[in-house]
Amino acid sequence: MVKAKQKRKLLLVIIAFVLLVIAVMMSMGIGSVRLTPAQTWQTLIGRGDDYWNTILWDIRIPRVLLALIIGANLAASGALLQAVMQNPLADPGLTGVSSGAAVTVLFIMLVMPQFSALIPLGAIVGGAIAAIMVYTWAWSRQRGMTPVRIILSGVAVNAVFGGVIGLLSILYSDKLPAALQWMNGSLSGKGMGDVYAILPYSAAGWLMAILCIRQANMLRLGEQAAHHLGQNVNQVRILLSFVAVFLASVSVSKVGLVGFVGLIVPHMSRIIIGSDYKYSIPFSLVLGATVLIVADTIGRSAFSPLEIPAGIIMAMVGGPYFLYLMRKGGA
Repeated sequence: MVKAKQKRKLLLVIIAFVLLVIAVMMSMGIGSVRLTPAQTWQTLIGRGDDYWNTILWDIRIPRVLLALIIGANLAASGALLQAVMQNPLADPGLTGVSSGAAVTVLFIMLVMPQFSALIPLGAIVGGAIAAIMVYTWAWSRQRGMTPVRIILSGVAVNAVFGGVIGLLSILYSDKLPAALQWMNGSLSGKGMGDVYAILPYSAAGWLMAILCIRQANMLRLGEQAAHHLGQNVNQVRILLSFVAVFLASVSVSKVGLVGFVGLIVPHMSRIIIGSDYKYSIPFSLVLGATVLIVADTIGRSAFSPLEIPAGIIMAMVGGPYFLYLMRKGGA
């Protein structure tokens, strides 16, 4: 019986991966200029004409790859944060992590553009500062860090950094147009240089997330069970939070604020494959990549020739889904 369940879950992961491949192929063909699957495949294997090569290799493939990486990052980050807080409403965007990273990135873009090479590192520092603030305010001598206090502190930190983003936008309004697309979570205009810049950080984050599966499952069993297994619950929460902050901050550094991927995908993953993080985290990585690729494809094709940033598409879908979870009793 146990082996049958494991085979079923492994099959679901494989199916999710196949759907991701299909989403990638379809996304590469959809846009202001449509390419048939045959044309897309011919171009990929080097048999397309120069026009197809330009569209696919210079514009669409970098964008699809970046959506894949960012979606996987945010989904894994959300899954780890939900493990830490034992709450399905936890999300990098809702707990202040994304806003903290966004403040440092926006500061560099508007105030010190000559240091733009430091944006990924600055995003990680900003996300870490936000996380430290959250856990400092959530700490209680009597009870340590409880999930409810962490979430409430995250909401407060998110509000503070949201105000700082608004202040920077007003003070440097003359430079804002250059950062406007980034603030809306757009993947437009990205190239392979952006993919190469973020891929090493993301790969390291995915590896750390996989290595944290055992600790995440311990938190799922409850604090007392984790204590009995010899784990320091607060240290485990800090470790998992660091990995989640790292993944979310790296993502923000490249495409800005893309909300709700870290909320929707882990919840869908639990419904489909269960709450065991041994399967849930790999499944979330694949599903998150698929979701953001689909959102970006819809954004650049539904109102063509106008493009809607993927962050706006996810907000339009994620907001109602968040309310649904609250009504269902997730909060």
